[in-house]
Amino acid sequence: MPSVRRVSHEFLERRGLTTIFGNPGSNELPFLAELPDSFRYVLGLHEGAVVGMADGYAQATGRPVLVNLHAASGSGNAMGALTNAVASRTPMVVVAGQQVRPAIGPEANLSSVDAPALMKPLVGWAAEPACAEDVPRALAQALFEAELQRRPTYLSVPYDDWAAEAGDNCLPILDRRVERGSAPGGEQARRLVEQVTAARRPLLVLGGDIDSAGLFDDAVRLAERLGSPVWAAPSLFRLPFPNRHPLFRGVLPAGIAPVSAAFEGHDLVLVLGAPVFRYHEYLPGRYLPEGTHLIQVTDDASAAARAPMGEALVAAPGAVIDLLVNALDALGEAAGEYRPAPEPPTAEGDRLHPEEVFAALRDRMPHDTAYVAESTSTNSAWWRQMDLRRSGSYYFPAAGGLGFGLPGAVGVAMGRPDRPVVGVIGDGSANYGITALWTAAQHRVPLTVVLLRNGTYGALRWFGGLLGVPDAPGLDIPGLDFTRIAEGYGVASQHVHSAEELRAVLAEHPEHPRLVQVDTALTTPS
Repeated sequence: MPSVRRVSHEFLERRGLTTIFGNPGSNELPFLAELPDSFRYVLGLHEGAVVGMADGYAQATGRPVLVNLHAASGSGNAMGALTNAVASRTPMVVVAGQQVRPAIGPEANLSSVDAPALMKPLVGWAAEPACAEDVPRALAQALFEAELQRRPTYLSVPYDDWAAEAGDNCLPILDRRVERGSAPGGEQARRLVEQVTAARRPLLVLGGDIDSAGLFDDAVRLAERLGSPVWAAPSLFRLPFPNRHPLFRGVLPAGIAPVSAAFEGHDLVLVLGAPVFRYHEYLPGRYLPEGTHLIQVTDDASAAARAPMGEALVAAPGAVIDLLVNALDALGEAAGEYRPAPEPPTAEGDRLHPEEVFAALRDRMPHDTAYVAESTSTNSAWWRQMDLRRSGSYYFPAAGGLGFGLPGAVGVAMGRPDRPVVGVIGDGSANYGITALWTAAQHRVPLTVVLLRNGTYGALRWFGGLLGVPDAPGLDIPGLDFTRIAEGYGVASQHVHSAEELRAVLAEHPEHPRLVQVDTALTTPS
């Protein structure tokens, strides 16, 4: 009779979860024993970086990912990064080690007391199997729940379970498959088409789920067929539409009043693949202007249920896009030429303006480059200069929790070795996931990290002004030299001092990770 470990390994192998991101402890070692040769273990030096790398990898590949954490301590270290994976709807299976069963009740060292409760309410499902024989079935449920909900799940397994005999009833798990189909029904489809085609001035709002689902080009076809202006949903973590397309209006501001103002004059707002809405700054007002109707289409039932206004259709956005494109038999007005980027401003002194950095990236990096951005104070400068026309070109910490950028860039680069990957990271953000540089060096990931150093938490300075707190302490971080830090982790690095030097460096195409430090002037997110 095979062991629980062998059946579990075979199940994971059949489902393609053979890359494991982790940082193991003693409780995890029995799970990792006898791993088949087809598995790859990607070691991270801190659990926050582990989850960030796994998040980027899963988003880049479009497939679920397996994470291995150490009991309560490792799981706790990962929770901040896990908030981003939840908000990006990343299908992630977290398997954590637990003490042997006889030691859990007495709370022996490294036992996780009520382990499933530790990760709630972040994860979509959490469990600890009641017996060893149930481990393979519970592991399968963790994967299927992650896929169906598009949300991380958590399974705590006592380490003595892995060597136990599996039992005959474990084997059917190996061939299970669970899938979802969610096209709108006949009456739903008819009503939606009527509402959209009858609108005088429709407006599209597209969320990160559009890009996650591979619908980037489909969204362009719908917008051009409809002839409708397009906004990206606020708190954007993936880019769902080319940002210099003539129909694109930008990223909606993350406040109630400015979002409502952007909808003025439109009788219908069709939201595809986004919550309604992920506000940030508290700028109160009416949710919608007078005379504006909102329809949300999402496959996230929870997002549909919690929205404070409009109507919602829980369905796959791709099926709805196909339905509407086919129903709109006449093309809208010609889209026109893509908008050029403006000339970037220059900064005073020996610092570069962030727009100079982004213009250099736009001009020197290949058009299919994937960017992982975590420099929150330069957000407005970013969108003024970048020209992103392909799916999978943009990744951002979905819940706003710092520490995704560097690990996420490593994960994206590992998941998409066919594309150039650049991490655009602020000096404040970099410290939260700095250990990911070691993993990049060990796996020789061809990643470019552009480190923007302004010596302060720029976004917090802006927020201090917004909240009337101009004198808050702890906002400056002088004295950090990331070239020396990177070299200590085994990553080649250099400090550039001019736009010309930066452009020359970016023209080179590395085979291994590199870090480029640039001193930049302080800017605000908007």
